[in-house]
Amino acid sequence: MLTVVAFFAILFTGRYPRWIFDFNVGVLRWAWRVAFYGYGALGTDRYPPFTLKDVPDYPAHLEVDYPERLSRGLVLVKWWLLAIPHYLVISLLTGGGIGGDDAGWHAPGLVGVLVLIAAIALLFTRRYPPGIFGFVMGMNRWVLRVAGYVFLMTDRYPPFRLDTCGATAEPDGAAATWQGR
Repeated sequence: MLTVVAFFAILFTGRYPRWIFDFNVGVLRWAWRVAFYGYGALGTDRYPPFTLKDVPDYPAHLEVDYPERLSRGLVLVKWWLLAIPHYLVISLLTGGGIGGDDAGWHAPGLVGVLVLIAAIALLFTRRYPPGIFGFVMGMNRWVLRVAGYVFLMTDRYPPFRLDTCGATAEPDGAAATWQGR
């Protein structure tokens, strides 16, 4: 709902209301911590704190720079028309576009299958396979970049790439931190 308010604020003023921006970044930050802990990445055993603020000692971080000005015209098309290619590819890789409630089943995406393989590897070897971790982190980074774009937080079009940024897995299953921009 607040993104709709931000839509009209950007359309008429070219600015994202700061308090809405901070709240929406907090929600994305919290969702990323939950996904990092859960089956979005299985990156840590530490339960995610229930706060919208950054938690410096938690291994998953998300930062989005506040834009001073945003395109008033771009706001009309970026969240739906320009994001369609991202929606299609991401839905195939994460499993969001196959099956559904009407079909009565949900097909897991590649990320879900890889996280399941990582869970089995962690169970038996206590090591997160580095290649899988890099791919899963790259996918999560991509999804979060697209989320920032479609939630109108930036005018910068997200690149089509799995950005691993040298992500490596620690022996105990804890993961390297990530700061998205």
